[in-house]
Amino acid sequence: MKRVRVLIVDDSATIRRLLAAVLSRDETIEVVGGAPDAAAARQMIKDLNPDVITLDVEMPNMNGLEFLEKIMRLRPMPVVMVSTLTQRGADVTVSALEIGAVDYFAKPTDNVGAHLEECARELCEKVRTAATARVHPFVRREPSTAPAKANFDPANMVVAIGSSTGGVEALIEVLSHFPKNCPATVITQHMPPHFTTSFADRLNRLCQPSVSEARDGAILAPGQIYLAPGGEAHLEVHGKGVLRCRLSKTPAVNGHRPSVDVLFHSVAKVAGIGAIGAILTGMGRDGADGLLAMRKAGASTLGQDEASSVVYGMPRVAMEVGAVEKQVSLHQIGREVLNICEARSQKAGRHAVTL
Repeated sequence: MKRVRVLIVDDSATIRRLLAAVLSRDETIEVVGGAPDAAAARQMIKDLNPDVITLDVEMPNMNGLEFLEKIMRLRPMPVVMVSTLTQRGADVTVSALEIGAVDYFAKPTDNVGAHLEECARELCEKVRTAATARVHPFVRREPSTAPAKANFDPANMVVAIGSSTGGVEALIEVLSHFPKNCPATVITQHMPPHFTTSFADRLNRLCQPSVSEARDGAILAPGQIYLAPGGEAHLEVHGKGVLRCRLSKTPAVNGHRPSVDVLFHSVAKVAGIGAIGAILTGMGRDGADGLLAMRKAGASTLGQDEASSVVYGMPRVAMEVGAVEKQVSLHQIGREVLNICEARSQKAGRHAVTL
């Protein structure tokens, strides 16, 4: 089996050695070199043609974000960012994911030795996944110019979205089509603490609706998008008549907290035919069973297609189990959600006239 060839880019020789030692323990990965800065990395990319780059956020002369943007403009390739579990690290990493980094590795800030085995497994898995990812040239995002108002009444509608690897770019694309008074929307994106705070702020600046991290007890309302807090709690929807967010610190599901399955199952129970579910790019199978429950409850369900997915894992499994009613390109999902909402609204209006 062909091994994944990795170039490590980090200004710290100690970190380069540590990452090389961790990655070299995996028989499917080969570390082909280490570069201390962007200039050295640029030449090594030309000479070594690696499959994946691990890229530090903070580097001398040209920082990781600037270098990443050059890579994704001139020679798009899979990049895994290496950052810290701090708000500063989260802010920069979210920007990197928007530019086109496939994934990130959040290194622990203390007691690294105690977490070494867990970190090693996570990093190796992310590098292997990155090697299979589809990457695209970077195009800078401008604030959404979606209409301020939908052509339908968004009341009594709930949109639920799940995503993982590649989800930052995907969610920005989908939500850029949503009008200011979109249906209440709940999202689970696999992320650690701090990262969803930064991501919600970024979405709020780019999108017409109001985007925020979900709070326990928050009422679902049109024009509001609620993002599950990363690494802390599952986001669920509960209530009768008035629907609310519920944050639950129950154990991880499918290895994740928050879990897409938990969100989708809750929406299936309380919203049923009034819901629309969409599963986007991501590794694994989280969300497939929950989306199937939504479809069985009468919800409309969408899946991102393989060609537009960074990692065609979660949408693929959802298709295989029969959870996806319609599979579409990422660039069509936002519009498709609105089309479904408009069709439902028109149907409800016709029924009201007939009665």
